[in-house]
Amino acid sequence: MSYVSITLDGHVGIVEFQRVPNNLVDIAARAALGDAYAELDADKDIRALVLCTDGKHFCAGANLAERVKDDSDSITQEAGRHLYQEAHRLVSNAKPVVAAIQGAAVGAGIGLALTADFRVGCAQARLSANFTRQGYHPGFGTTFTLPRVVGQQKAAWMFMTGERVPGQEALEVGLLDRLVDKGDVRDTAVAMAAEIATSGPLAVQGVRRTLRMGFADGFKQATYTEHFEQSLVRPSADFKEGVIAMNERRTPVFKGY
Repeated sequence: MSYVSITLDGHVGIVEFQRVPNNLVDIAARAALGDAYAELDADKDIRALVLCTDGKHFCAGANLAERVKDDSDSITQEAGRHLYQEAHRLVSNAKPVVAAIQGAAVGAGIGLALTADFRVGCAQARLSANFTRQGYHPGFGTTFTLPRVVGQQKAAWMFMTGERVPGQEALEVGLLDRLVDKGDVRDTAVAMAAEIATSGPLAVQGVRRTLRMGFADGFKQATYTEHFEQSLVRPSADFKEGVIAMNERRTPVFKGY
């Protein structure tokens, strides 16, 4: 897809998602990112990847207009593919990924960031699992990935409140591995990937397989459960109100049905 580009920097493959201004993800975006990962996995000269985006935000979430169209009749069709099959590819690649996070990583955006092995951000970064603020159940495997990074209690709080975690706190709780000036986020991510690439590539990939043993399976299982829970709330008035309120930039008024 034209909104995903690949550039090579020595042994580092840089995958840039370009859907400004908010870099919203949908089926096509996840498929394009999965294709880019597969292409770089097949390139023996590439030893580490950088995932970055163009624009103000890393990823401000899913395409809400598409989500509204995913009614209960489409749960096992396009909605399923939207949430799972393409997302699974982003945790099934062989080579380590460093994500460069500027601005917001919200909803599906934090889900995308959490598929990476390492994350670099800045003080202006805002990470939020704000699904419930939209009257929706978390997705993108975040119920599996987020607790692994920040712990069960912090993850539960983030899920239930939609709390926005700024850059400094994100570093302190482990959401970010490095905190740098905004203008240095991408360069730092590339430098981290280059540092990984100086190690033996077979050994690095072996260590990654060991450390992430069961990761892809756990991610997939979480998405299946998330999908079921989402199917329960998708027909609700609360879900529709959440999407409308998000688009109108106001606090939603939920009714509980």
